[in-house]
Amino acid sequence: MNKPYVEQIDYIDPIAAFAGIKHMPYSLLLDSSDKNHNNSRYSFVMAQPVETIEVKDGKADVTNWEQRLSFECDEPFNLIRDRIESWVEETKRLPNLPPFQGGLAGLFGYDLGRYIEKLPSSTKNRRHIPDMAVGVYDQVLACDHLLHKSWIFTHAQNKEEAAKKCAHFLGLISDSYEIPPYEAAETHWVSNFTEKDYQDNVRKTIDYIKSGEIFQANLSQRLESKLPKDFDAFVHYVHMREINPAPFACYMNLGAVKISSASPERFVTVKDGLVETCPIKGTRPHVEDKTQDRAFRRDLTNSEKDRAENTMIVDLLRNDLSKVCTPESIDVSDLCKLETFSNVHHLVSYIKGKLEQDKDSIDLLEACFPGGSITGAPKIRAMEIIEELETDRRGPYCGSMGYIGFDGTMDTNILIRTLVYDQDGVSLQVGGGIVADSAPIQEYQETLDKAEGILKSFETQKESDILKKSSA
Repeated sequence: MNKPYVEQIDYIDPIAAFAGIKHMPYSLLLDSSDKNHNNSRYSFVMAQPVETIEVKDGKADVTNWEQRLSFECDEPFNLIRDRIESWVEETKRLPNLPPFQGGLAGLFGYDLGRYIEKLPSSTKNRRHIPDMAVGVYDQVLACDHLLHKSWIFTHAQNKEEAAKKCAHFLGLISDSYEIPPYEAAETHWVSNFTEKDYQDNVRKTIDYIKSGEIFQANLSQRLESKLPKDFDAFVHYVHMREINPAPFACYMNLGAVKISSASPERFVTVKDGLVETCPIKGTRPHVEDKTQDRAFRRDLTNSEKDRAENTMIVDLLRNDLSKVCTPESIDVSDLCKLETFSNVHHLVSYIKGKLEQDKDSIDLLEACFPGGSITGAPKIRAMEIIEELETDRRGPYCGSMGYIGFDGTMDTNILIRTLVYDQDGVSLQVGGGIVADSAPIQEYQETLDKAEGILKSFETQKESDILKKSSA
């Protein structure tokens, strides 16, 4: 592959386009589904990568049409840099078009942090889910929701080859079918914590804070349920995005594993060497009653606890950016800005910087990984405490999904409000930031509040089911 070719086509709804390829392993939808949010301009549809790269527990599998290589791997970020460069040495982005025009995209799980820092290993690692699972995509459907236009980007040796590949890809995404309506599934959600155990862990975290070891840590619980054998995760995703649209939503089919996310949070983005990260801390409901909604907004804006949480993460991310950005370029352009999403209000901060000349997007991703908004501060000690108190490895949860273009453009999310499907059923993990004045009972309830919208999308059983101790 040498250069990108582009063909503008009639606007295709990304959901309709993806419906025709959803069954393909490594089909991927990066879906800006919250049309009222400023970050919801573009969506991208991909399938049939020319290469896949999976890393799990220090071992890598690299598969393309020529071979499959398996080897030890303790530097996954260097690995993906090498693989991108093996396909395209240098590519310039076509101007005035959507930012992702081909490159590497997929899952960067939370446990990639183990390759960066030396962490204890006490949680259960019972899932056969890669720490990283990404594809090298030489074709991308890009949809601009503002201009209502679509393009297919194709990397090829010449125009003739590009035209053939484009026609093939257009045939795949045009061969879509009418998505059937979602039918409620019987679910019985069970947590890996009892209410008492979770609150006890909140108290232990507060003790660590008061002893001066950390300022805050993010604690989570995992909710799991069996599903009918014929359950269609993508049909549910379409239903979920109607209820809870999000600017950084995504759906990825990894074969035996599927990831479905309604994430509102950007992790890090890079364009022309300019960096931005947008941590979220602080949440209140967004309701139809205008008087009550104003009260929620006012309460969040004036909350010292939420603003303190957000500010601590801003300081952490400023430190992370300083590893790869010029010091004078790092700036907090917005601190604790109130933003409204489909179902909630959040406090969002914006930190910007400019990459050093000898650094690239992958250096940035590694320097900031995993996101500070879902670990705590200081990050390493907070991650050690998470490992001590949580019973299961997080897997995709609190990792990231997104793209790194052949030209170095990058955009990634934080995988929260995310469903993970495998042979055992479906899981949803929810957590919150614990600080010195956290109240254990309120922190526990906050996790259930965060889960409520997604659980309701399945038409679940009563909340009492959630409070049972998992037998797994």
